[in-house]
This record gives sequence, structure tokens and C-alpha cells, in this order.
Amino acid sequence: MTGITGTTKLLGVIGHPVSHSLSPVMHNAAIAHLGVDYVYLPLPVAPEDLPQAIAGFAAIGLRGFNVTIPHKQAVIPFLNHISEIAQSVGAVNTIWRTETGWAGTNTDVEGFLSPLLTLPPERSPDWSQSAAVILGNGGSARAVVAGCAQLGLAQIHVVGRDLDKLKAFQQSWRNSPIAALSVHPWEDLPKLLPGATLLVNTTPIGMHPHTQASPLGAEPGLTMKSGMKSGAIAYDLIYTPNPTRFLQQATALGAMPISGLEMLVQQGAAALRLWLGQEVPVEVMRQALIEQLRG
Repeated sequence: MTGITGTTKLLGVIGHPVSHSLSPVMHNAAIAHLGVDYVYLPLPVAPEDLPQAIAGFAAIGLRGFNVTIPHKQAVIPFLNHISEIAQSVGAVNTIWRTETGWAGTNTDVEGFLSPLLTLPPERSPDWSQSAAVILGNGGSARAVVAGCAQLGLAQIHVVGRDLDKLKAFQQSWRNSPIAALSVHPWEDLPKLLPGATLLVNTTPIGMHPHTQASPLGAEPGLTMKSGMKSGAIAYDLIYTPNPTRFLQQATALGAMPISGLEMLVQQGAAALRLWLGQEVPVEVMRQALIEQLRG
């Protein structure tokens, strides 16, 4: 981040904590490649400081920022405009300044969909005849459900361990036309998996330091009694390690793996495209992340 001057335009990411975020790595790589006078900064904001932070960002002329845990829903009351997709998901991850105040959207859906929409024809399923099984019912699962609805999947099964949270999750979509959505306790997983064309892990199981853990358990052959459908896709939103234990297991059962790294890259590229109003070097962003993770 050299050459920062009084005219350098500011972008950033807010979260608590935010020091682990890889967004500055990929955004600043793209900014340097484009030669534009911007810089992207990690901005730690505690929940109790959010109102003052949002006001301060306007005061210093921050052009836009990403939002990560725990602010994706809490930030919504401070926005003057929210995109339709962000309203549907119920969370915002990208914000920009307009003449009338802050506006927000959710690029996680676009990021999630990107690798699925660019599959080679021989690997791309007929989504209208397909079922998705989504592991977990947290904030990330919301973006995945919205993405699956955009693909037009015939069935969207969300699996979780807390029945009350599952019911609340389903109820939260009552104003959205997603008739294909159903929720299930974790015990239903063995009977759902054989029919799944798309299996998505939105849980944190398998993240560092518990890299040998998997939402499928230690012996997926027992959990997944009939294996996976031929041509099925396994998608893990976790991007390190790559591949995760979950993807290793799913691949061994015949599924095609997709790492969460691509979702991270594509949601970031969508945000930067919005802020700069121009195309951005996606490959530069991807390589910056890969190099950082190799560390």
C-alpha cells in the first residue's frame, strides 16, 4: 500500500474481529494492478461502536466497505437503500456511499453462484430437476438458499442440529417465493444425500485448527449409506485447508469438489466492480489469495 496520499480514496471491511480477513490482500492486489488511487483497509468495529463508526465513515468520505461477522444484519438500520437480494437474504455484506446516504447489497449470492454457473456443459446439471442439501442454517446458509432459488432447484433441503433454529430459519423466508425450501434435523441426512445433486457445507466444521473434522463425521460411508448421486457436486464454503476433509470425503464418494476460495474471490470481485464502476482483474485477486494461503 505505497503511494497513499491525501487524495487516496478509502475502502475497507468492518468486523469484530477483522484481523483474519483476507479481503485486503485480494482487493489491494487488484487496486495495484489497475493503478487506481484507492486503498482497502481492515477496520475493526466492536458491536457497540457500530453507530459511531458508520457516522465516522461518512465524515471521512469512505467510498465503500464490506461487512463481515457480526455486523451483516446489524448494519441494515443505518442504510438508506437495500437491494432486493439483500432484503431476501436478510443480510448485507457490501455498502457504498450515495448522494442520499449509504446503500447496501449482498454479493455473497453472486459469489456462491459463480462457480456453478461456469461449470463445463458436461458437468452442469439440469437444476430444475435437481435437489440441494445445505448443511447448516446460519447466515451463510441464507445466501446459499437464495442462490439455489435463483438457479431454480426443484428441492432445497436445509439440515441443522437445533430444531428451534431450523423452524425460525424456515419462517424467516415466509415472504419469499421459495416453495422448494424445507428444513430437516441432522438425523435425516442419510436419506437426503443419495438424491442430492448439490451438497453444500455452510458450517464452520473443518476450519483451522480442527482441519480433520467434517460435517459428515469420521466415516462418511456410514453417514451416506447409499453414497452420492452420479455427477453430484460437493461445495464447501470453507477455503482453508484446500481441500477440506469434507471435500476429500465427498470426492472419494464420487462427487465433484468446489472450494470456498472461488466464492471468496467472486463476492469480492463483485463488490470491487460496484465501487470502482469498472471491470476488475479476478485472476489477480485469485492468485493473491492463493499465494497468501500458501504463506
